[in-house]
Amino acid sequence: VCKLPTLTVPVLCSSNSNYRCFQYQNHSRFSSPSQNYSTLLLEEDNGVLYVGARGALYALDTTNISTPGNLTIDWEASAEQKKQCLNKGKDNQTDCYNHIRFLQRYNETHLYVCGTHAFRPLCAYIDVERFSFSSGFEEGRDRCPYDPAKGYTGLLVDGEMFSASQYEFRSSPDVRRNFPFPTLRTEEAPTRWLLEADFVGSALLKESVNSSVGDDDKIYFFFTERSQEQMAYPSQTRVARVARICKGDWGGQRTLQRKWTSFLKARLVCSVPDYELHLNVLRSVFVLEARDIHSTVFYGIFGLEWKNIKASAVCQYSFTDIQRAFEGPYMEVQDSKWREYTGKVPVPRPGSCMTDVHRSQGINSSRDLPDDVLAFARQHPLMSTQIHPIGEHPLLFKRSVNYVKMVVHRVAALDRHVYTVLLLGTDEGWLHRAVEIGGQMHIIEELQLFVNPQPIDNMVISQAQESVYVGSNSAVLQVPLSSCQRYTSCFDCVFARDPFCGWDGALCVKISSRTNRSNLTQDIQGGKRGCDNSTGVVHRRRTVMSGDDVLLHCDLRSNLATPRWTLDGHQLQGYGLDSGHRVGTDGLLLICARPDQSGDYRCYAVENDVPSLPPSSPTEQPLPSLLYSQQGLPESGAAAERKRSSHLELKTISSHCNGRQESEHGRRSLSVSNMDDMGDGFLQIVPAEGSPGKSPPPPAPPLPMPPPLPSSEYVSSEYTNGMSATLPSVLRKMNGNSYVLLRQTTDPEGSTSPLYHSFTEELNRILEKRKHTQLDPQETDDSSV
Repeated sequence: VCKLPTLTVPVLCSSNSNYRCFQYQNHSRFSSPSQNYSTLLLEEDNGVLYVGARGALYALDTTNISTPGNLTIDWEASAEQKKQCLNKGKDNQTDCYNHIRFLQRYNETHLYVCGTHAFRPLCAYIDVERFSFSSGFEEGRDRCPYDPAKGYTGLLVDGEMFSASQYEFRSSPDVRRNFPFPTLRTEEAPTRWLLEADFVGSALLKESVNSSVGDDDKIYFFFTERSQEQMAYPSQTRVARVARICKGDWGGQRTLQRKWTSFLKARLVCSVPDYELHLNVLRSVFVLEARDIHSTVFYGIFGLEWKNIKASAVCQYSFTDIQRAFEGPYMEVQDSKWREYTGKVPVPRPGSCMTDVHRSQGINSSRDLPDDVLAFARQHPLMSTQIHPIGEHPLLFKRSVNYVKMVVHRVAALDRHVYTVLLLGTDEGWLHRAVEIGGQMHIIEELQLFVNPQPIDNMVISQAQESVYVGSNSAVLQVPLSSCQRYTSCFDCVFARDPFCGWDGALCVKISSRTNRSNLTQDIQGGKRGCDNSTGVVHRRRTVMSGDDVLLHCDLRSNLATPRWTLDGHQLQGYGLDSGHRVGTDGLLLICARPDQSGDYRCYAVENDVPSLPPSSPTEQPLPSLLYSQQGLPESGAAAERKRSSHLELKTISSHCNGRQESEHGRRSLSVSNMDDMGDGFLQIVPAEGSPGKSPPPPAPPLPMPPPLPSSEYVSSEYTNGMSATLPSVLRKMNGNSYVLLRQTTDPEGSTSPLYHSFTEELNRILEKRKHTQLDPQETDDSSV
């Protein structure tokens, strides 16, 4: 087994992300020759993370999963079983292995595990103390799916196993109690209770605790299935559901023998009303339990039916709304269509669990229920009331992102409010952290966890270790819930709105690490208060040729921030054709730099309506102030041409734009009113000595006209940290020697911002001009690289 130490993974932040993105993320990692680390069981009290992978099981130390000495059980499918799997026409690269699908605590001394075993499922008990199989293998075809890709969920509760999947090779999806005897399952005829269901999760809610009516515990199953009822749009064929069964259900005496008598299901709705967009596919769920069962909240990740369109929404549902749906009206089949049932409902209510009211009527178990109640339950598994999210809209909607897994936790901040924090894993191996503020989500940061894109298969959260454990195809990672040290300035720390972090005057620290918190600064609600805008300024000198186009960088650490440029204290606006400069997200572009453009240039990062000088880091390398370099030509003619042309000397100043240098006395801010007194901290364009120039190159051919500007005013529509109706296009560097215009939307009709058209026209002119420009590769000044 190969156990790797802490790993540093480079991050490639996307240009259209609208949240913070960091260039490096440190975390502990565990990997081995196995693959598919998709089954995780966290036992915080014992300090162990159990991992089920392909052909192996592991017991990892929760303090640091990369610690040497982790225990291993090898459990590969036999060569004979792999051969039989191949004979069934299965894939030798994926199907014909033993994928661990179920791993849970059975009792104080043993775990229970099931694997696909090359399309012949097996189960076994594991002795926890010795971490080895304690007995022979059991037949698992009724407890574990054959196919490693089939949706599956399961629970072990008080020695009873409940699971849901498509178990057998040609069977229909099913919800079962696997043991002890008698086993139960869902009904298939005459009314099929499940239609092509794909299960994503399950949860036990102990509703018997402190129940005033003597209620039973219930198990909830979450899945997507083919729609039975009439849909608003014909293209929608699938719906998200939650189903409920009673833990104490033992089936009927004559009707529904060895079938559930308490099975009910209802539709989960997650839609974006502003766009009439319905997300019908449930990908993941997380149940955030509270001390009061009625305060429990269900979170779900939803996606679209169409796999070629990326979009995700996170919706939250209250326990009381789900309970109300199961206590509401039923649906039934009328004229081959599902309609709301309006007739008389038998007593006791079909699908309900045993309570004191039942017991007072002599009904002590499901086997005592009358046949008319059971017959009604068989014909009416679907509820009419749809379950809508809290607030009637998603907490978070993101276009171009597929969230696939999530965990949720709550943390107290300095303002004594308890905030809900979501950690969302994507199908490309990214982790997004978001905090709920006022009913909306603020995405704190995105982290790239894997160099090679791969889906996040599972996540579990440890409050004791303040970590989240992430399972994927290639490894298991241990990621801290927050890394406050990444924020290098007060503004970074406060603007992040991370409930874990506060600014102590010098560093961004974890507030839980400080007993005296009176000097800490944090503003979760507004993200703008408490910082002094007195960041120092660093500078460097650059020299370019006359008429060159120069980019002054403003490297914003937060993608939530926008740049604001000033020249000699006056804000620069620049989208007109004759302004001589263009303001973009990468920096300030000076077009054909002139001496009258000299002055004090400063870039401010504006976030939450607060301008600040972006912090500089002494460890980062200076950035070049010239966006392009001309390809070298033969020396004959090139050097002479350069000597006869005038050139400009650029001296640039910015706290973050063109490099980060520390003076002998630390960072300093310059303010000079007279151009003759300017030091290195200013952009100064000075015509240098030169020989009489020869005739200029022939003029460039006429360029095609740019696309017309939109007649209507440009409007940006943003929905809860999510979808922009139109996103601006921006300049980006490519290989250091050319301009590239990137669109942040795949819709050509959506790229109609003023930024897009002004940059398009300028770039056409600039690129054409360079065809007629010659530079000596031997004498290129340092800013041209």
